[in-house]
Amino acid sequence: MGLQEYLYGITFECPPQALLEKQRVVRYVLEGNTYTSIEIDKIFSASKAQSKSMYYVDDKILGEIEPDIIFTQDVCEVCQIDTACTAAAVLKLKKQPLLIALTPNSLTDVFNTAVVIAKAMGKEEAAYTYLTKLQHKIDFIIDGLRYTRALPKRVMMMEWIEPIYNCGHWIPHQIAFAGGIDMMGNPGGDSIVTPWDKVVKYDPEVLVIAPCGFQVKRTLEELHLLTKKRGWNSLYAVKNNAVFIADYDLFTQPSASTLVDGIEMLATFFHPDLFKVPAHLHLKYISIENVQHLAHI
Repeated sequence: MGLQEYLYGITFECPPQALLEKQRVVRYVLEGNTYTSIEIDKIFSASKAQSKSMYYVDDKILGEIEPDIIFTQDVCEVCQIDTACTAAAVLKLKKQPLLIALTPNSLTDVFNTAVVIAKAMGKEEAAYTYLTKLQHKIDFIIDGLRYTRALPKRVMMMEWIEPIYNCGHWIPHQIAFAGGIDMMGNPGGDSIVTPWDKVVKYDPEVLVIAPCGFQVKRTLEELHLLTKKRGWNSLYAVKNNAVFIADYDLFTQPSASTLVDGIEMLATFFHPDLFKVPAHLHLKYISIENVQHLAHI
């Protein structure tokens, strides 16, 4: 929104360019780990059962920043530190900042958080300018689908590989705007473990694999966990080269601009005859067809 001059502290998951300029306040216990998907799932399940957080605040850096406002999240305790953990660290500060929790569950909620953030800094108009540009991008896709009377594609997006998780929260809304429908998803709610036999019965026309926290390269290391499953080769999406591996931040990280990037990318997956992948997103996905091609080089 052009308000980065007010930002002094970030988390470990903020974009690389931000890491060069800002202090990293929130850390991840498993940073730099080489655990497999199933190991990570077990570790997080155990920590949740024991009410332990996988994240912590660097008290020293937070104290040096002396923030006036801290934005926290209560959407997913698996993905990031929550408000309760942040509040405990804040109590140690000499100056108590304003703590604002962002809890989006839908795409509309994500857009509204932009207004909450800008308004808190007395820059509300910046949010509306920002969101207007993003809405124009969505409208372009909707108009294209309407004009051509394109039928929605039967889609599944996986938020995790082992075990398989469906998609939740705002992702089904992204899929809908892009010209698809994910009947396996959970709009506005948490993603849940989904048995493989249900995926086979659903038989998606397009399969998108974007595990939370994983970029394409990391996901490819575990793609075999899916391709070795019984029924994989019989899936419609597999037989028609309509399987795509994409970076997680286009979907599971609730930034309005990156989620709109995700919508633009999904539209090209679902309706490649109508839309083209924007140049700045070319390195953020790979098709199963290209994966197979690289394997033979």
